[in-house]
Amino acid sequence: MSEKEKHLEDLSEIRNLMERSSKFISLSGMSGVSAGLIAMVGACIAFWYINIYFHHNTKSLIFKSLDLNTEIVVFLFSLAVIVLSLALLSGFYFTYRRAKLKGNTIWSKSAFRVAYNLLIPLVSGGLLVIILFYFHQVNIISGITLIFYGLALVNASHFTLNDIKFLGILEILLGLLACVFQGYGIFFWATGFGILHIIYGIIMYYKYERN
Repeated sequence: MSEKEKHLEDLSEIRNLMERSSKFISLSGMSGVSAGLIAMVGACIAFWYINIYFHHNTKSLIFKSLDLNTEIVVFLFSLAVIVLSLALLSGFYFTYRRAKLKGNTIWSKSAFRVAYNLLIPLVSGGLLVIILFYFHQVNIISGITLIFYGLALVNASHFTLNDIKFLGILEILLGLLACVFQGYGIFFWATGFGILHIIYGIIMYYKYERN
């Protein structure tokens, strides 16, 4: 190996070390796939429940006319908590497994930076959703959740894989569409939290983990 090649190899190693110290790079593509599948199952359950509850045919059901009484709100909220909990647990499992295989730790400063920057938009969006529920403005809630989730991903992308930024931008655009085409929130949720996550996870797996 020539002196020049040795210097290049040293520079590459230094760059990798700096990236590991400043960015959390152990995110697993399988965590995206699992979260997406869980979200799809949750959306199907919600769609089935609403359809049965209001005795509508699935082909003609338009959600913007729903009267969200206490019973259905409690069911959907409980379902959302269960889906979110399962998605977080699966994401943690696959990310922890990948970090362990790479010899990294999941409890690093970069991981806490990612979590911190995710939580700011997510908590803000969650509080806004509660306010909208209080004032019975439910038509744009699906769009709001997608927009704030997308903002959270873009915000956290500075401290992890840059690919997450593109997922965040797609979530924001989808959320804006959901605000325009009100009444089809479950379909937008299924697309944003389900399909996009699955596609993103598969891409990340083949790009970073397959080998």
